[in-house]
Amino acid sequence: MTTIAKRSAAVLDAVEEVVIGQSEPLRVALASILAKGHVLFEDVPGLGKTLAARSLAQAMGLPFRRLQCTPDLLPADITGSYVYAPGTGEFVFRPGPVFTGLLLADELNRTAPKTQSALLEAMAEGQVTVEGTSFGLPSPFHVIATANPIEYEGTYALPEAQLDRFLVRLSVGYPDRAEEERVLTGRIARRTEVAHVDPVTDATGLRAMQAGVELVHVDPDIVHYCVDLAAATRRDRAVEVGASPRGSQALMLVSRALAVIDGRDFVTPDDVKRVAVPALAHRLTLTPAAWAAGTDPVRIVAGLVEAVPGPPVAARGAGV
Repeated sequence: MTTIAKRSAAVLDAVEEVVIGQSEPLRVALASILAKGHVLFEDVPGLGKTLAARSLAQAMGLPFRRLQCTPDLLPADITGSYVYAPGTGEFVFRPGPVFTGLLLADELNRTAPKTQSALLEAMAEGQVTVEGTSFGLPSPFHVIATANPIEYEGTYALPEAQLDRFLVRLSVGYPDRAEEERVLTGRIARRTEVAHVDPVTDATGLRAMQAGVELVHVDPDIVHYCVDLAAATRRDRAVEVGASPRGSQALMLVSRALAVIDGRDFVTPDDVKRVAVPALAHRLTLTPAAWAAGTDPVRIVAGLVEAVPGPPVAARGAGV
């Protein structure tokens, strides 16, 4: 477990050399990848979401493809398609950009729902099906998507089924003054627009880290707490559809990976509280009245974290 924590720290240190002011979102994003999940960055343009995704891929040594989502993008542009080979007179499958280690789907909400749905099977099952034939994706395979929450012209809201496939949704936020100055001075120092991060591990090493996370002890009281938080979203008056069991599972999985990053082989209630908003808020469907009133799902989950009693202590598991 110590080895995983050190390697995680090295990944974060490498990424934070070029991605300034995103320490906590990067930590949760890495925890989500260690938990074998996918990440959605939702924030205004210009805050370094694309740079964060590319830098994480480089630090983890994963093959990286960037997909710029546009309204005219077709499902085949993501999954690939059969093309005619004149030499053999046959149709052969040409893989799309989804066949990679880490796929950045930039501005995912700018492409049509039918194209967004092309990612559903890939994100859920690690494969794509084209004309009745299934093709497995590389392992590990992760999607980091970005979306602009304030621009509506020419965009398509991500449907609930799509949102539910993301283990967490993260907001980067504006850097403070000192951090923004570091962004500027860093750009001056490297004398180029493109920032590069040296790899800390590779696909094999990442798989080993993910396997280590599976050995983390989760006390039954922590399981109860995750279920209680998810169930509380279903009872809130402002919520029409609350978090499903996939939401409570996301709480547990990301909390477990976060514990490993912090050098522990057991999960604490604070781990769960720390990831409750990223893991649950995007899974809530508000009532029409709450939506019209501008109710924020983030505030709902934050309020439930304060209201739902947690376990007093977390039992330590056997050393991993």
